[in-house]
Amino acid sequence: MADRLGKLFKGITNNLVPVASIIIIMMLIIPLPTLLLDVLMAANLLLALLILLIVIYTPRAIDFSSFPSMLLISTVFSLGLNVSSTRLILTLGTKFDGRMVRAFSTFVIGTGGTDGLLIGFVIFIIIIAVQAFVITKGATRVAEVAARFTLDAMPMKQAAVEAEYNSGAISEEEARRRKMEVQRESDFYGSMDGATKFISGNVKVGIFITVINLVVGIIFGMVLRNEPFEKAIQTYASLTIGDGLLSQLPSLLISFATGLIVTRSASDGNMGEDIKKQFSQNAWVFYVGGATLAIIGLLPGFPWYVLIPMGSALVYLGARLRKIEKKNFAAQLEKEKSKVKPGAKPGEPGEISPVVPLDPLSLELGFALIPLVDKEKGAELLERVTRIRREAGLDLGLVVPRIRIIDNMALEPNEYCFKIKGVAVGQSHIRMGWYMCMDTGGVIEEIQGEKTTDPAFGLPAIWITEDMREKAERAGYAVVDPPTIIATHLTEIIKRHAAEIIGRQEVQSIVDALRKDYPAVVDEVTKIFNMGEIQKVLQRLLKEQVSVRNTVVILETMADFGPTTKRTDILVEKVRQALGRQICLQYADENRTLHVLTIEPEFLQVLVDSRVDTVNGPMAALEPKQQRTWISALSMAAAAVQEKGFMPVILCPEEARILVKASSEREMPGLVVLSVPEITSDIKVESLGEIKVG
Repeated sequence: MADRLGKLFKGITNNLVPVASIIIIMMLIIPLPTLLLDVLMAANLLLALLILLIVIYTPRAIDFSSFPSMLLISTVFSLGLNVSSTRLILTLGTKFDGRMVRAFSTFVIGTGGTDGLLIGFVIFIIIIAVQAFVITKGATRVAEVAARFTLDAMPMKQAAVEAEYNSGAISEEEARRRKMEVQRESDFYGSMDGATKFISGNVKVGIFITVINLVVGIIFGMVLRNEPFEKAIQTYASLTIGDGLLSQLPSLLISFATGLIVTRSASDGNMGEDIKKQFSQNAWVFYVGGATLAIIGLLPGFPWYVLIPMGSALVYLGARLRKIEKKNFAAQLEKEKSKVKPGAKPGEPGEISPVVPLDPLSLELGFALIPLVDKEKGAELLERVTRIRREAGLDLGLVVPRIRIIDNMALEPNEYCFKIKGVAVGQSHIRMGWYMCMDTGGVIEEIQGEKTTDPAFGLPAIWITEDMREKAERAGYAVVDPPTIIATHLTEIIKRHAAEIIGRQEVQSIVDALRKDYPAVVDEVTKIFNMGEIQKVLQRLLKEQVSVRNTVVILETMADFGPTTKRTDILVEKVRQALGRQICLQYADENRTLHVLTIEPEFLQVLVDSRVDTVNGPMAALEPKQQRTWISALSMAAAAVQEKGFMPVILCPEEARILVKASSEREMPGLVVLSVPEITSDIKVESLGEIKVG
């Protein structure tokens, strides 16, 4: 039963606005009985009063975002009632029995007489003048200025939110909420800029309808009903004033609410709380105000019996506020004293606060590069940083922490620096307004420019001005702008240092996310391994550019071999074999063919025999001369393969793979080394040659 009532109530509320809108429009055409007119007029007055109270008790203007629409609805509703009442007044004349109109007329004019009519007209004209020339005009101007400044400030506000998000100060959901709030604020004040015109239009139409009521009513009374002039003017003037006041009073309340809402500033409380707080900030205001009133009251001719009591009341209020200020100050002082470490002497430093941890990732910019993160100037770098984090998650399976972007005056104006946990891992210089050109092998015409080096890959490049960009592109150069240069550099740094970025907390987050869908896998592996041991395996994989996105397979493999060994090097090899197809496809061509180099068996045996197990894993303890010969042969073979257009990939037995990688890591850190068990059956292998050492 409760569910049915809830659904019924929801259906009524959802359809209330469209039904009410249709009724309001029909009121302009269909005559209404006086009883219904009284009900709707009372409802109109109540609606205006509720809107005013909601505005007063709403902390922020955008919390009442439907106000512009309500402004239109209430304006049309009021006009519809005005048209309906005009129809009935002109039709019925003295027989008009609308109780609301009659009540307002009697209240303002009295029971009759010329004096009452004149006073009523004066009051009516004053109300319209106040509404038209004071409240409405001022609210319209404030709304225009607020809309303009809100729209101008919108890019900066969104840039500030983006900067907080990239720095890690707020979550993605919070950033999305704040951006939506900025958009709502802009939409609200933009709507209010136009909605205030409804009020000014309502005032003008109200004046027109009042004149029509009076003039046409007198004509109808005298011509059609043969009433004397005195009776006609008494009847229609009183009804016109009552009807006009009844229609203009809700309009005045709405105008007042409009003025309040467009002049509101952001606050945590409602208007009453703000006024109370701001009027009680300084007791001396009341002292001075009270003394001024008392002095004026002592002057000849002024009502001392009014001014002196008011001044005394203000002085008393100031004294009360002064006591409250002293009490609050004493409480604050006690609170500060309680923070001091017990036993510390006055003047001695208290307990030192904990040291704030370094940012996991940060990008520091020289002041000349600030426009790259300025929302008004495109802020391309902010969007690209967000995209880099997303692409790193897809490519490596690594959830990159938020990158904090800050300005560093210690850097050169055109310099940027990327840091991991406070340590610089990459930096370079950018020439704003210039473009970097690189020869990728397709250059047909050489162009002149300022020589430089690409920071991401270390390739030779040149700087050119914007007017030479099109010429460089036609010549076959790869032309990139400053945001792309920094973004590409960041991408390569994240790939090269992925093993340093992933920590225990990141591993814990990955495991917690997997627990929802794979609880059995997570429970089994966490019984065998702790977070540090899982982290070491993932770090080794990322160090060799193996994506850890397929975390389920990685954990299942660790759980399979965990009961027999916990050695990281063995677990990494078994995980690599489980991810064999993924690794092979990473280096195979479009025909699923893997082009590899092999190593002569004699040297492989030497490598295996030189194995030494250390705390950091197995190492190849070759003689220095033998090590140099091995690296020389490896470099020559890799260069020959690269000249043929292939990427150097070394294929060797399982027991030798980690030794080949360890012995060449310092001189050739990006070398790809695969073991035979990693090659799946659907991958073709083509040998490009054998590396002979010695």
